[in-house]
Order: sequence, then C-alpha cells, then structure tokens
Amino acid sequence: MRLARVSWVARVGTAPRSACATLLWLAVFAAGAAAGGEIPRGANELHFCLRSEPKTFDPLLVQEESSAAIRFLTGGVLVRLNRRTLELEPELAASWTVSENGRRIDFKLREALHFSDGSPLTAADVAATIRRAMDPDLHSPVGDQFRSGPGPVEARVTAPGAVSIRFPAPVSALAQQFDELAIEPQKQSPGFRPSAGPFTMAEYKPGNYVLLRRNPFYWKRDAAGRRLPYLDGIRLDIQQNRDLEAMRFTRGEIDFIDKLDAELYERLAAGSRKDVADAGPSLDAIVMWFNQSPGAPIAAPRKAWFSSAAFRRAISYGIHREDICRIVYRGHAQPAAGPVSPSNRLWLNAALRPDSFSAGKAMELLKSAGFHRDGGILYDRPGNAVEFSIVTNAGNKQHERTLALIQQDLGQLGIRVRVVTIDFASLIERITRTFDYDACLLPFSPGLDPSDQMNVWRSSAANHQWNPLQQEPLTPWEAELDRLMLLEASTVEAKKRKEAFDRVQEIVQKEAPFLYLVHPNALSAVSSRLRNASTSMLRPHVFWNAEYLAIK
Repeated sequence: MRLARVSWVARVGTAPRSACATLLWLAVFAAGAAAGGEIPRGANELHFCLRSEPKTFDPLLVQEESSAAIRFLTGGVLVRLNRRTLELEPELAASWTVSENGRRIDFKLREALHFSDGSPLTAADVAATIRRAMDPDLHSPVGDQFRSGPGPVEARVTAPGAVSIRFPAPVSALAQQFDELAIEPQKQSPGFRPSAGPFTMAEYKPGNYVLLRRNPFYWKRDAAGRRLPYLDGIRLDIQQNRDLEAMRFTRGEIDFIDKLDAELYERLAAGSRKDVADAGPSLDAIVMWFNQSPGAPIAAPRKAWFSSAAFRRAISYGIHREDICRIVYRGHAQPAAGPVSPSNRLWLNAALRPDSFSAGKAMELLKSAGFHRDGGILYDRPGNAVEFSIVTNAGNKQHERTLALIQQDLGQLGIRVRVVTIDFASLIERITRTFDYDACLLPFSPGLDPSDQMNVWRSSAANHQWNPLQQEPLTPWEAELDRLMLLEASTVEAKKRKEAFDRVQEIVQKEAPFLYLVHPNALSAVSSRLRNASTSMLRPHVFWNAEYLAIK
C-alpha cells in the first residue's frame, strides 16, 4: 500500500425507517434475546465479527477480507501506513533507506525484537520472508506488489539487525509496499505461526470464532512507557448474517461493525443507540465479471459471449447503477467508472464517467456482435438464447438485492439471468480452482496506490479474476495492461506513473473485464465503550490502531 493523501469527512446521520422495518428489527432482537442472552466475555476482550471463514492463516497467501483482518491484527510489518494520517511510520524497522532509484531498500531493525513465542526476530527472518514472498511457485498476492521486472530478488543480511533487499528493476514508492508484508520466522513450527504483531493466534473453531491473545513480546509501548496492546484479547466471531451482527451490536455483545450495510446503518442511526459514521465513498467497488478461463466447464456459446468486449460493454450499459445506489445503498454509494474511487483523487482518471443506463446503446453493441432479439428473447448468431447465472456469497443482502436489480435490467434486453448464492468458502473454490461459474459479483478492495493492484491486472496473477494465472497474455489488451502496470511500478516519476495508470483505467473501461458498478460509502458503527477508536476511509476502518484500543 502506498502513501497518498485523500480528504474525507466522518459524519453521523439519521434516516426514517418504515414500520415494517421496525417490526422486523424488533422481531430479530427478541429472537436473539430468547436464544440465550449475551455471550460471556473477558473484561478486557474486544469482540467483533468476521463475515466469512478465513481461507488461510498464511500471511503471504491472503486474498480475502477475513484472512486480511487476522493478518492485520497479528502480523508484524517493517513499516505501516497510518490509516488516519496517511503517513508511513516505522514498525519493526527503526529506519530504512531507499537507493538505486527505487531498486534497493535497506532496513535497520529495532533492537530486542521477538516473535509471540519468545524467539528472537532477526534480519535472517526478514530475508527469509522476502524470499518466500517472491517465490514464483507460491503465487503470493503480497509478493506481486514487488514484481516490477523479470529476474530474482536479492535479500541478504548485511549486519546484525540489518537487511538489504535489491529488486531486478526499480519499484515505485518502494517502502510503502511493505505495509502488508508480515514477517514470519525463518523456521516454521507445527500449529499456529508465531507472529510479531500486537496479537497472536490462540484458537480457531471453524464456523464459530477465531480467538486472538495479546502478544506478550510485542515491541511497542505508549507515550507513558506502558507496553501495548491494551487489550488482553480479541474474539472474532464468524457471522455471515448481518442482521444478527447488528442485533449483537445493539446488545453490546460486539464492540463495533467495521463495515456496515446501508440499511442497518440507517436503523442504528435512527435509533440513536450507538455511534455510526459515514466517511464518504470508500476505496471499495462492487464489481461483476464473466468467466473467461479457457478451461472452465461452461458451454461453448457462453464462452464466446463472455470473451466478447461488445457483449460485456452491452451488459454494462444495460445496468442501472443509479438505481443500485438509490435502492440498495440508500444513497450511501456512488456509480463507479473503474477501479479508482472518487475519494482517491490522486489516481482517479477524472476524464472517465460511469456507464449510464442505455438500452439503446446496449442493443447496438449486441447487434454489432451478432445478437438479435425475437419475441422478447435475445439470441446469438447461431440461435442460442442468451441466459447465464451470476454467483455471489449467501447472506449478503446488498449483493442479493443488486443482483435482483441486474436481473430485472437485463431482462429488458431479453437476457435471462439466474441468481445463485452459495457460502463464501464454496464461492472462493469456484472462482479460484474449479472455475465452475458463469459470472460473479463481489467487492473489489484496492489500496490507495495502483501498484497494490498488480495482483489483479497482471495476466499471470492469481487475482486476474476473469482468467487468472496466464502463462502469456491471452489478448493484446491484456499484454498492454502488463506493460503499463510494469511501467507504473518501475518508475519513480509521478507524472509517468499517473499517465500509465490513467491509460490502464481507460483500457479497463473499454474492454470491461470487470464491470464496476458502485463505490459504497465507508459506513461503520462503534460502541461508546470502546476507547481510542477513530474511523478511517481505508481498510480496516475501525481497528487500524488495534494496539491502542481499550474497553471502558
């Protein structure tokens, strides 16, 4: 993640709710109370919810939100981007020096560092972590951020507590890239990995919770010299149902909701029971994409449709983004033109505009690609009726309602859409391993800097979701994306980086591998009993300063 300055304003708001919504809310609350009351908790233990099962506890293989939350809380990093000030701050590294025009970085570690099991954290551990992250066979999303050119990465210990890392080509804003690189022991032991962050893994009960305990060897102290963190532990309950999550918040069973749905935000705001905040457009986007993997087990006609840019752009024009913002997000979202949120003014290509709904433009594009409509049904040139399914994670009402609107919109073009909701683990299995799906709708959560998106736009990357892990770019425009992302990542000139990523955004809108729908606002809820909490536009919105959080 890179350093950039973004303006935002947190505001607390209220909104009316219908009698029907109120009755539903009370019914859910009463049912929860009857089910067994408040969950026992330690006096100094933080509680909040994960929306899905963590897919991995390996910090170098994190690709989804729940695993990222655990990595943030447990992983010790060399430097950290302060989510509030947007300044880069020293963590495990006391200092660093970037040289050779962004090709080399030298870190000087703090003294007497330890992992959570008490073993020393040394420069050799840092070098080993770098080597593992850059191993091409690992396909580490974190490692992808450093891939600015072909060739090996050299990581060597230069002195006790000092490590030098040299890349085959310059890496722009090099130091900031280490924000998500959690340092791990050179020698791994069975069980949970020792960590160097404020908390460490204590217990995982699948389908129920993840329990973190205070790292007794954490290096950081507060201004008064007191060892951090203040909390004794954190319990992350796995809870996909967002109504139940909000109910538990109102009952004081959990201390915050890091990412709040618009409907629940308005209910909590109207009740004035807890503090809620709308920080404006987040960096996130809700995206939809079609499966273009050549080996996918889907019918040949669908593969032909999905590989057509005209078809994809037609679908984009056939979707009412404004309706999604108004109906699904209740005004707490903005239509999206591409991968950069309007909040990220430094990297936004301001010349691009979101695709506005136009059935006329959609049909023109479809006709140009050989489609025709007969009797209210859209057919391709060989006569196949156009129908496909869109999969998303079960239990997410905003995704389900968005797909219901898309289903209605595309029905006007003569396209039959089937909505499929499955549990998150099965969904990840489909989109990353079996490729047994037509289209998918999920959130896209980039960082501030475009190099954070290297693991999305590079054709060889695992998160090049429509057709990942390509040996060679399948299309000329993907080859051009590879070239531009490499240029962006390997130059230190701000103007050249901006020009390259502006062009990336133009290609993405034209070719539409992802259909960017909306940028939801950053909505959160924080209990008054939680001390030192300060919401941020960046993820994580609430627990970014977890070592300083405390319970009143």
